[in-house]
Amino acid sequence: MTAYSSIRPARSDDAAALVALRCSVYPYLVRGEETTRRMILSPPPGEDRIFRVAERDGETVGCVSAFRDPRSADAGFGRIALHVHPSHRGRGIGTALLAEAAAHLRSAGVRQASVWALPESVEFARARGFDVSRELRFSALDLAGFDAGPAAGFEAGPAAGFDAGPAAGFDAGPAAGFGAGPAAGTDGIRLLPLREVDGQALYEADVAAATDEPGDVPSQPTPYPTWRYEIWEEPGLDRDASTVALADGVIVSFSLLLRDGDRAWSDMTATVPEHRGRGLARLVKTATLRRAAASGIRVAYTSNDESNAPMLAVNARLGYRQIATQFSCLTTLTD
Repeated sequence: MTAYSSIRPARSDDAAALVALRCSVYPYLVRGEETTRRMILSPPPGEDRIFRVAERDGETVGCVSAFRDPRSADAGFGRIALHVHPSHRGRGIGTALLAEAAAHLRSAGVRQASVWALPESVEFARARGFDVSRELRFSALDLAGFDAGPAAGFEAGPAAGFDAGPAAGFDAGPAAGFGAGPAAGTDGIRLLPLREVDGQALYEADVAAATDEPGDVPSQPTPYPTWRYEIWEEPGLDRDASTVALADGVIVSFSLLLRDGDRAWSDMTATVPEHRGRGLARLVKTATLRRAAASGIRVAYTSNDESNAPMLAVNARLGYRQIATQFSCLTTLTD
């Protein structure tokens, strides 16, 4: 409770207001009402997650989520997601919500936590004991008439593994590169929509590809129940646009897309280590974006750690433009 607002646990009927609040704070994040409602009603297993909502005169003006991070090798590491409406800042709402989140994490045995801060909010975080750790860059791509070029930017010849003609999987027809057999690619690569692959196979590729993903603390493979909840059973996952690349029947690269209306989020694009350097990440992401554009999505958003130069280069060549920056800030939770 603050003199300006009241704080309470989130309810399922808060979903629409929370999506609207998120759009006012982070307009480039794409999470729909169904995803938000599900997260409130049945959060991921093993995370000890809470949601709190700040209200003023019946209006949702802030919210916070706090949870133990199952991807961290340290069971005492947690994360906080804090949103305060721009027109209601400076009145103690963020401080009160952050205090509730920290108290919950401490009670759950979490001793270190991170929160993402906009550039203008870094000083707020520092004043409350957080230190800046790393930078995340957000980018947007207008999909109106999206076309990555006749060969999607791949150099012709054996070094790239893809020819410059339609066999590279980038024709303009309705299949958008998802033909069966060799027509989907050359050099033994075959493209498929996510709908046609098994969840366990994607999980294994995801674990293999994420071994060197940038982070604040050492990581461990995502537990399968968490991965299934957050990825495979995600209500917004577009299984028709999302694309995988197979070599000898095994997923070696993939690009996942979350959708909410005519907006989309590139949840992850990655290639397993032994198949990197062949242009597969750009191949699957281009195919995904073309399918997304054909299905009516008008804009796609994505984010990359500032140290992830290869993926930043891929996105730049696809036409993404940087629109925002956030900073990961870390603190030690003391009693």
